[in-house]
Amino acid sequence: MRTQAALPALLLAGISPAIAQAPASTLSGIRFLVGTWNAGQGTLADTGGTTTGQSTITAEAGSAVLLRRDHTDLFDRAGKPSGGLDQIMMIYPEGSTLHADYSDGRHVIHYDRAAIEPGHAVTFTSSAAPGQPIFRPIADGTLSRTH
Repeated sequence: MRTQAALPALLLAGISPAIAQAPASTLSGIRFLVGTWNAGQGTLADTGGTTTGQSTITAEAGSAVLLRRDHTDLFDRAGKPSGGLDQIMMIYPEGSTLHADYSDGRHVIHYDRAAIEPGHAVTFTSSAAPGQPIFRPIADGTLSRTH
């Protein structure tokens, strides 16, 4: 028991103050995203159905990362529930660059750079992979905040 308690302290002892302070400054321009956001109603072009969804973005791991959790409900053309989708994205600094990793349980997308308009918007760009498209999701606070 004593060894288990000492292990986290030993791991943290190797972190320099410069590294420990980097996340706060790198994430500061996108902290406006923290909260719960309502996506409203969307339309599914391929089926004529609709969607509603909500995203919650929280500061985690001592505010070193932001974690986005999304839930989307799907409805058929008649408005009956036809399924749902959950997604997560972890946003974190690595060196002086903002990165993110996305998953919906079937796909994983690695974002290796971001363009930030502090306090207003962030656009992530995915890593180039052979045969795969490049993704560029934009978070700009245009969804309605619920909390």
